[in-house]
Amino acid sequence: MNLKSIANSLLFKIIVAIILGVIVSFFAPVWLGRIFATFNGLFGNFLNFFIPVLIFALVAPAIAGLGRGAGKWLGITAGIAYGSTILSGAIAYGLSLALYPTLLAGQSINTNVSDIDEGALEPFFTVEMPAPFEVMTALLLSFCVGVAMTTVKSDNLYRVIKETENVVIKVIWGFVIPLLPIYIFGMFLSLGMNGNLGDVLVAFTKVLILAVVMTIVYLIFQYVVAGAIAGKNPFTALKNMAPAYFTALGTSSSAASIPVTLDSALKNGISKPVAGFVIPLCATIHLSGSMMKLTLYAFAIVFLTGMDVSAASAFGFIFLLGIMMVAAPGVPGGAVMVAVGLLQSNMGFDDSLVALMIAAYIAIDSVGTAANVTGDGAIAMIVDRFAGKKISEDEAERAALAATEE
Repeated sequence: MNLKSIANSLLFKIIVAIILGVIVSFFAPVWLGRIFATFNGLFGNFLNFFIPVLIFALVAPAIAGLGRGAGKWLGITAGIAYGSTILSGAIAYGLSLALYPTLLAGQSINTNVSDIDEGALEPFFTVEMPAPFEVMTALLLSFCVGVAMTTVKSDNLYRVIKETENVVIKVIWGFVIPLLPIYIFGMFLSLGMNGNLGDVLVAFTKVLILAVVMTIVYLIFQYVVAGAIAGKNPFTALKNMAPAYFTALGTSSSAASIPVTLDSALKNGISKPVAGFVIPLCATIHLSGSMMKLTLYAFAIVFLTGMDVSAASAFGFIFLLGIMMVAAPGVPGGAVMVAVGLLQSNMGFDDSLVALMIAAYIAIDSVGTAANVTGDGAIAMIVDRFAGKKISEDEAERAALAATEE
């Protein structure tokens, strides 16, 4: 990766925005703070409007595309992938309950910058942007339409939905992504101006280390289970998947890592049809690493802000996020973009907390992606144990084509 591509990457821009926001907060005048408070208010309102549209436009074709893959083994593989993703979230939630009272003791987040000078950092003006429908409505509608299209095989509707998806992704690339660094800059500028920056950086560094360690621990767990089922040495299998891990770590893309992941899976003795079926499919639907990061960061913010989120709401968030993240490979910035709606509706996050989540997630985006694709190899081992040669070359090609379309 050359310097130009690094400078143009979203991760680099986010890091620069965070650093500049921290530095400028030490000497920024109130009027500058109000300018960015105004921008963040407008951009946050736009996200509130846009996220339900994004969910429908991306989740519906993702679900419909799954139905165009291979036959009976599609459901089994999708079930294993979904179970792995949900288990990852449940473990992360349990860890947050057990560790955060000690790990994050004495630290807090206060994003209310209006305390600085009697509302001096309030926006100059606001513009209401009501969403066309609620987040849950968007999720239910996308699920119903997506499942219906797999049953009816409506090619015309599928093409319309896919074109809608392309339009939404164009808006993300052309408008949302270019403005995200400014949004993050404004957030950290505000945190610095209200004297709350130290706690945030210390707390998020601790959670970052925990997230990296836990994605690796969960990978070992996946391969121990897969090795026991497939009758293979889990550590040898994990070693063979190392090229896929480091490729994803460098590219931050599950799709771009598919050729390397496929080659690594074949080195573990997985049959070519099974590997050709499972690896492209799981690149779309298996996101255990992303789930681990999102859940750990989300509940870190819950703890630091003193929010009251019940266990029912927490598991509702995890189960729904596991469904919504099938759209993540088509969204720049990964799973956090499709998670925004759930963070707001299920967890009660406001625009400032959403900005923190986006910044924290993107900062280690490649770590989750690497865990996702490496875990795909474990699922392939399990499916190969039971499917054997029952998955044909034709089915593998159809699954690869479906994954490529997403």
